[in-house]
Amino acid sequence: MQVRHVADAVRFQRMTTDELRQAFLVEELFQKEQLQLLYVEVDRCIIGSAVPGAAPLLLQSAKELSADFFCQRRELGVLNIGARGAIAVDGQNYAMDARDGLYIGRGSKEIRFTSENPADPARFYLVSFPAHASYPTRHARWADAEAQKLGSPEAANARTIYRYIHERGIQSCQLVMGFTVLEPGSVWNTMPPHTHDRRMEVYLYFDMAANARVFHLMGSMQETRHIVVADSQVVISPSWSIHSGVGTSRYTFCWGMGGENQTFEDMDGIEIGDLR
Repeated sequence: MQVRHVADAVRFQRMTTDELRQAFLVEELFQKEQLQLLYVEVDRCIIGSAVPGAAPLLLQSAKELSADFFCQRRELGVLNIGARGAIAVDGQNYAMDARDGLYIGRGSKEIRFTSENPADPARFYLVSFPAHASYPTRHARWADAEAQKLGSPEAANARTIYRYIHERGIQSCQLVMGFTVLEPGSVWNTMPPHTHDRRMEVYLYFDMAANARVFHLMGSMQETRHIVVADSQVVISPSWSIHSGVGTSRYTFCWGMGGENQTFEDMDGIEIGDLR
């Protein structure tokens, strides 16, 4: 398990492009036949991936957790952004199609990832936060997600938000998770931007062409910066930072949040005219 300490809002203002990328961007997350974990000190979030080949991948604890097993004091959200696979949780098998999600509750001991076809593997994206209560493991199918259409073609931000783990859906201790799909011709998400002073957030951008990019905006509204993001890369967004993005073409992104509450609408909006 790797460990990442990101910058605070003051140091952020003086960072170079390389320093911003080293602090807030996760570039090489999905590796064939590997399970990778990154421990982020912001709200003790863990970001990870599992790309199983012919052999299953087992999620285990690490010395950084000082726990007997990964979910001993944690909960975990998983989204499959690859081909069909499966996740076994304490002997219960969950078939995972593309865009399926899974919530794994605190106390789950054995978590195993497999691909149906090793030549075309599943690609499991993991987001985990500490949990102080236990909730049952639940499968989230794309067709069953709470969907909300937002934006318009005129504003180049027509999109559908799919919510999996949230107050009205799969119950959790503090994790909130889902993904957003932009329509053809739309490139903006979350503009005007906002902050979550009570939650941090991580963004996984995917379904992008190899030469496509997203310009992810962050920082305070008076000190904005951007990070250029490629397919299957993750941006860490602290609670003090705005988060918005615009792409060279349409894209999909998974959002995962953790903090003081689980109210999806709890955000502080920012007027476009106040951005600097």
